[in-house]
Amino acid sequence: MYEAAFAYPDGASTVARLAETLAGVEYDGVVVRSRAGNRPEYDAERVREEHDIDVVDGVTVDAEDPTGASGAVTNLRSDVTVLCVHGGNATMNRYAAEEEKVDVLSRPGSEVNHVVVKAAKRNAVRLEFDFGPVLRESGGRRVQALRGLRKLREIVEHYDAPFVVSATPRTHLDARAVRELVAVGEQAGFSEDQIRAGLREWGVLAARNRERMSADFIAPGVRRGRYEEDA
Repeated sequence: MYEAAFAYPDGASTVARLAETLAGVEYDGVVVRSRAGNRPEYDAERVREEHDIDVVDGVTVDAEDPTGASGAVTNLRSDVTVLCVHGGNATMNRYAAEEEKVDVLSRPGSEVNHVVVKAAKRNAVRLEFDFGPVLRESGGRRVQALRGLRKLREIVEHYDAPFVVSATPRTHLDARAVRELVAVGEQAGFSEDQIRAGLREWGVLAARNRERMSADFIAPGVRRGRYEEDA
């Protein structure tokens, strides 16, 4: 299973510190998802060797409108393994869901309807269940965050749309074990299998996109190479 984290300078902890913590609480990989203007510098191979955890380069596009997001998505798509777009309003949510270059619609907020979810399913854009606010807020804000997760789960589940799960840590202290996310998810109606599937989906995206970025890739199921027929 994978977590998707914001590393320094967008977050407070380095990639190596996040990787060390996540490796200790059941994770197989970390997606570094910092914003385009704050991408951290790190040696992914060294972090993998030191902490025995996969490190996936990613980026989050955070724009005010589709026009601002479109250029960034186009420019970054061939440069990163996992590409997320922050939503939050009806316009940005629909843009991200309809853009096949996007991997994850993050922070969709309450402006998610059947049009957005059906478009996301059609374009294989994962909707993100962000457990961060539930874990880090209290009182009325925590109740509101739980209500938002429950509402999003219902519509995603109804249309069988693809999704990912994250605690969106910005420091290694925000990292949570899988069992903790399962416990929180159950309060919003998720099953344990759904939470684990959403965490694994980051790894599924990474493997798919790494294959597509390979020099041998031509199209899904088609790769360059010499193949010998069976005798």
